[in-house]
Amino acid sequence: MTKTALVTGISGQDGAYLAKNLLGRGYRVVGAQRRNAGINSGRLSELGVLDDIELVDMELLEESNIRAALQKVKPDEIYNLAAQSFVGLSFEQPLYTCEVSALGVLRLLEASRQICPDARFYQASTSEMFGKVQAIPQSETTPFYPRSPYGVGKLFAHWMTVNYRESYGMFACSGILFNHESPLRGVEFVTRKVTLGLARVALGQQDMILLGNLDAKRDWGFAGDYVDAMWRMLQGETPDDFVVATGLTYTVRDFVERAAEVLGFDLEWEGEGVETRGIDKKSSKTVVTVSSEFFRPAEVDILLGDPSKAERQLGWKAATQLPALVEMMAKADFDRVKNGQIRF
Repeated sequence: MTKTALVTGISGQDGAYLAKNLLGRGYRVVGAQRRNAGINSGRLSELGVLDDIELVDMELLEESNIRAALQKVKPDEIYNLAAQSFVGLSFEQPLYTCEVSALGVLRLLEASRQICPDARFYQASTSEMFGKVQAIPQSETTPFYPRSPYGVGKLFAHWMTVNYRESYGMFACSGILFNHESPLRGVEFVTRKVTLGLARVALGQQDMILLGNLDAKRDWGFAGDYVDAMWRMLQGETPDDFVVATGLTYTVRDFVERAAEVLGFDLEWEGEGVETRGIDKKSSKTVVTVSSEFFRPAEVDILLGDPSKAERQLGWKAATQLPALVEMMAKADFDRVKNGQIRF
């Protein structure tokens, strides 16, 4: 019997990789889209899955619309990936961020409980819930301390997912995913800002890139690996929450250095703080500069996940480490810039 998966946020990085993963397993995949927004099909097209998915209108700000979509689709599994997911923007749009990322999840849980209570539910939680970390590394039992409206909204959704699981017996899981990137990442995120910006510098289309805190540490993995963990969570006998991470941490500076190397730069650093410059020794040109404009109002200094529970109970382990991830992204952006094909 073919299973039906409903995926919110299907046009995003994770949604596209998850759609490909599920189609490969023989699922019927239905993507939820906002009627007034349409679908940004670039990622789905790049992965070759656009013509293999169905679409349904769903607005997480409108409960009646959610209920209608669930009645129409009749999903066996629901993967809620929809969110206002850019941390920086959440400081500028805190109310909208929480309407979607917090109350939107509650609306979806409540509608699911009433319309399709047997559907298995996945909530996309985030390492940003740890924020000002209370332990290193962070595991499922580490106390949360979010440092952004995005993190706060996600924490509400996380605990609401736990509450519906414990109160109503729903098979509801949260994946606490640490930073996960890919060539499909949005250009507003620092990783794509680095790889796309340096590709443009390498091809003479811009002079330099401008970044924020180079010393922030993150546990970066590959989104294509992480969506497999999402699926595994919903196949178990008992619903639970899992940290999904590589177990390794790198600074933004490390990421920049690796991308620069892949793109042919020989980078060295001068100065400190906002006076830091990254100089290409081959050309003596400054290709990286720092601006306080890109520092967060409340900084998250280090995120490092402990994925041992996922490894033990799900049989999942990150297959792609940072050097390979950066090389994948930098080469993809170089080819896009060279061919004039930047779609997301």
